[in-house]
Amino acid sequence: MEQKKLHRIVIDTLGGDNGPEVAIQGGHLALQENDNLHITFVGPEDIINAKLKELGTDLDRVQIVDAKETITNFENPVEAIYKKQDASLVKCFKLLASDEGYVGMLTAGCSGAILMGSFRYLHVKEMTRPCMAALLPNETGGFTCLLDTGATNDCTPGELVQFAHAGSDFMKKLYKIEAPKVGLLSNGAEPTKGNKLVKAAHALLKEEKDLNFIGNIEGNKALSGDCDVLVCDGFDGNQVLKVTEGTCARLIKDIVIYSKKNNQPELMQLVGYLMSMYDISSLSGAVVLGVRKPIIKCRGNSNEKTFMNTAKMLLRVAEGEAIMVR
Repeated sequence: MEQKKLHRIVIDTLGGDNGPEVAIQGGHLALQENDNLHITFVGPEDIINAKLKELGTDLDRVQIVDAKETITNFENPVEAIYKKQDASLVKCFKLLASDEGYVGMLTAGCSGAILMGSFRYLHVKEMTRPCMAALLPNETGGFTCLLDTGATNDCTPGELVQFAHAGSDFMKKLYKIEAPKVGLLSNGAEPTKGNKLVKAAHALLKEEKDLNFIGNIEGNKALSGDCDVLVCDGFDGNQVLKVTEGTCARLIKDIVIYSKKNNQPELMQLVGYLMSMYDISSLSGAVVLGVRKPIIKCRGNSNEKTFMNTAKMLLRVAEGEAIMVR
């Protein structure tokens, strides 16, 4: 019988709000569900060993790289990436950039350091700079790729065009969409609407023959499914992401309160459905695009379910041979 090919990923166990144990447990769950997965855990060796032993993890598909240092949100990310060579995040980047066959990386670490590390170790010349994308559930039952979600707050029109190509290629290869519909976030559907950046980017996107550009998309249509890729600068994308998450959480909370106040326990079935669909914190993380290998930035408060789901997403990328650039 032909042996199944193992896909190797790296998990940074440091940098998250909930400690290394959460990342380790998420990796353990992913290993249980996917027999073609191999994980290298990077972080404090003693903690990783103890947690894996407690969980009864199959160590045949596990490697441990010891790292005690972490890069915090209060440090200069450029200096930290160059100076803190023993930090878990830096060691993860070195592994991913090596010739050891790793297909991707997960981390809940500092966003700025992730971007700087991506640029230093995995940059490709076709992209001015990497960007971050989030996959959000839309009305059609599929997903919309929103980018940028916070990597670059002040973009040029040309960078938005590059982001559009990166997102389009990603959706083609991950979800097999032949010609992903690309929209540009604006305050009006008409080509004349938007600020200077949006108007200039709109003019450039119209001329891109390799893109299926459908025009401006207003915020209330962000998750309608009208587009497969929604392009914007990092400031606006981050606001869309967080407002969407906050609104979903508020609606679910209001339904729970109404259910208890009016003694309608059957509404809790609806709550369960909505949480499974719109629990953005556990769906996945932000995918770094414009680099040689996929990197997923999990939220700082990610739980074990997030790490499990993002590990599975990396497997999908690997099995579909998805790449992050044109």
